[in-house]
Amino acid sequence: MQPFAVPASGAMDAFACRAANALLGNAPDAACVEITGGGAMFEFDRDAVFALTGADFDPTLNGRAVPTWAAVYAPKGAQLALAGRRVAWGARAYLALPGGVDVPPVLGSRSTYVPGGFGGLGGRALRAGDALFATQPLAAFDTLRHAGRIWPAEAKPAYQTSPTVRVMVGPHAALFAPAALSQLVAQPLRITSTSNRMGYRFEGCPPLRYAKPLSLASLGVCAGVIQVPPDGSPILLTADAQTTGGYPVIGVVIQADLPLVGQCLPGDRLQFVVCDAVEAIAALRQMHAWLVQGALEDDYTLGLAWRGAGG
Repeated sequence: MQPFAVPASGAMDAFACRAANALLGNAPDAACVEITGGGAMFEFDRDAVFALTGADFDPTLNGRAVPTWAAVYAPKGAQLALAGRRVAWGARAYLALPGGVDVPPVLGSRSTYVPGGFGGLGGRALRAGDALFATQPLAAFDTLRHAGRIWPAEAKPAYQTSPTVRVMVGPHAALFAPAALSQLVAQPLRITSTSNRMGYRFEGCPPLRYAKPLSLASLGVCAGVIQVPPDGSPILLTADAQTTGGYPVIGVVIQADLPLVGQCLPGDRLQFVVCDAVEAIAALRQMHAWLVQGALEDDYTLGLAWRGAGG
């Protein structure tokens, strides 16, 4: 989509989204439902298997607590409710269905770009009464093979309150005053209420000054880029980031730590720390290894217990 000047969009926490799909044996790019902040309810109109990953919003199935980061059997008529943030971290949960949520691809993607009004279900956020369908009928889905599958705790990013996020030095770091990079990483920064899926703005950081007045030609940008406009306030671009920008880039969050960024809400804090390319590549390899490891973990006892509970 980006060659057409359309933001990549998609999951704010791509790791949790892929993990939800892996728990059901879906393709990595199958469509999931991203639930921000909780406060959602779904009713199954037939027997189903689902997976919830990401933030813990105190989910229940017919009033009974269900595990996150697990594939769970739901009988026909069961209601899945997600209350809200139960622990001090977590912004987004991901709901996967067998084969993925059935929505048509647009520009090669099934993600929803709400500002543009396209993709997903009518290019908008879900609302009461919407019907979602799985691309794979349950009759063709190997329920016993997937229900009860759990994701191992050790095969996840370091989700936590006030996460530490690794940053590689950006291409324009030399254009800033000598102290600018040190100021960026000196203390945890608070995400402001003016933040959204396009980018996070911060409080708690002194203005990051340019070494001298400058003007740059626009260049390609993506999620993870930290731009600094003339007022010196850094902006961390996220999933709905524009495709080009003209502000200098002081740093770039490594891909392996973008899931930590995606699990933050306004008011949360995160700490930047500088790393090099060797560490960034090693972290990305570790993340891919977790996706393979987690997809192979099973707890059939859990699965059979849920099947026998009848909701």
